[in-house]
Amino acid sequence: MKKVVSFDLDGTLVSQEFGDMVWNHGIPLEYAKKFGVSFEEAKKFVIYEYGLVGDGDILWYDIKYWIGRLGLDVKVEDLFNRYEKHIRLVEGAKEILEKLKGKYILILSSNAARIFVEKELRYTGIESYFDYVFSATSDFKIVKKEKEFYRKVMGMLKVSPQEIIHIGDHPVFDYEVPTSLGIEAHLVKEGKGLKEVLSLI
Repeated sequence: MKKVVSFDLDGTLVSQEFGDMVWNHGIPLEYAKKFGVSFEEAKKFVIYEYGLVGDGDILWYDIKYWIGRLGLDVKVEDLFNRYEKHIRLVEGAKEILEKLKGKYILILSSNAARIFVEKELRYTGIESYFDYVFSATSDFKIVKKEKEFYRKVMGMLKVSPQEIIHIGDHPVFDYEVPTSLGIEAHLVKEGKGLKEVLSLI
């Protein structure tokens, strides 16, 4: 019997557009202004720097780390406010949350830093649907590629793998890792497949 439905955030319930704008436009733009290079040169350099760390490392998700590493003079809040219009729910996300609310414990299980998660939840107005919100990188200092993340979440909720369903868009973080623990997991792509998953719950 399923008790908990877990959702990833970016690329699952919320478009990745906001994150892309912050990381791949805002940060390079600030670098270009600070060091007097073209935006294209700045973006190439910044993305190269991101690649040196990689999304398997907790530092990849820490925007304050990157602002410091790149020597930028911008505040996170200013970047977020500049691009907040790019925060949008994927089609059908709110309707699905409304259908599940009250029937299951709804949780958010994200790799994104809590500062991103909270901004996106507030802006989209969906924070009230979730009973618990977990940021792997902020709350546990690990990345969702680690089985320990899901173990910690299940331990806090006092549920077994058989009592939880996880829905996300990353083939490793949101599918391979949870299924290796016996958690039923379903992959979606930028919101596509959410309705189909609903029919399976």
